[in-house]
Amino acid sequence: MARQGAKSPRGKQTATRDIVAEHSRAARAQADFSHRCEALRAHLLDANFLENKGIGNEIGFFTFCYDPALEMQARTFFAALERESEAGDKPYRIVSRNLYDVFLNICEKRRILKAIPVQEAKHGTASQLKQLSKICTPAAFAEAIDYEPHERGDVLVLTGVGEVYPFLRIHTLLDNLHVRFSDIPVVIAYPGSYTGHSFSLFNSLSDGNYYRAFDLV
Repeated sequence: MARQGAKSPRGKQTATRDIVAEHSRAARAQADFSHRCEALRAHLLDANFLENKGIGNEIGFFTFCYDPALEMQARTFFAALERESEAGDKPYRIVSRNLYDVFLNICEKRRILKAIPVQEAKHGTASQLKQLSKICTPAAFAEAIDYEPHERGDVLVLTGVGEVYPFLRIHTLLDNLHVRFSDIPVVIAYPGSYTGHSFSLFNSLSDGNYYRAFDLV
């Protein structure tokens, strides 16, 4: 008689398959991430990419999708790109904007940042989100992200997409960046997937439809 609590042979086989499947998934995610890192580095040395050429009449919005489990690797990679560009010997300059930092800056300028925890405790999270959405609009984000002048070789990198959810959905932000960033490429570091038609944040949350971005690979 099997001891109480002991796994049956079938249960052990299932657990083993699950472990193998998870290792395989993680290996594929890592390989895809490495491939995307190499692809972006190659794009950054391509004059057509830096000048938004070769994409028809479309604007240069590009997605760098990655498995959410690799968030720290993504942060390290983009920070390294920014440091390398600051040396001044590259044909590109990384202009990085973390969307959560942008959100905090908007709140700080409106002098509401310190009041947010108090108001949330008083009125509830749903009410607070509703009020913040009226202030931290996609248009407000786009204005805060923009800078002048855009210089030849500039590449805008947007990070913090997951951190700023649900205050901001990436497709609404991109709709508001069209006019402001039609002259330089924009790379969206996205912890999830993009089909060419829709975003899926963390590969589990529907993040809206969008048709004007290009995946980097």
